[in-house]
Amino acid sequence: MATREENLKKINEELEKLSDEELEGVAGGSASETASDSRFLNSLNGSTDRYGETRMRLQDHDHEIRDAWKRLGVDVTIHTGNLFTSGSANTYKIDGKTVSRVEAINHAMDVAGKHMEWNSWEW
Repeated sequence: MATREENLKKINEELEKLSDEELEGVAGGSASETASDSRFLNSLNGSTDRYGETRMRLQDHDHEIRDAWKRLGVDVTIHTGNLFTSGSANTYKIDGKTVSRVEAINHAMDVAGKHMEWNSWEW
């Protein structure tokens, strides 16, 4: 059986292999996801401003982003967290059925009639 120190060493080695974006997801809850949603919705139809993760943690823009998704037929429950706490993954629903973020994005593009290259809104 591995000791606590050996286990911590393994975890640290695995964390070092992750990209900054992957680490953000581990440590940052969904602030980065919600910020990315704002940039997607802004590029799709201008329904939100473009926010970064820090701004999502310091200011409350959840209502604005939730309303923008709602206008596109997606109900989202946002768990951004704040400066001191991590959120958990956001949940997306279409017609009451839980869907992945990718499905929500594709649905929103279909509703808006505007299809963008994946991640073209991340600028």
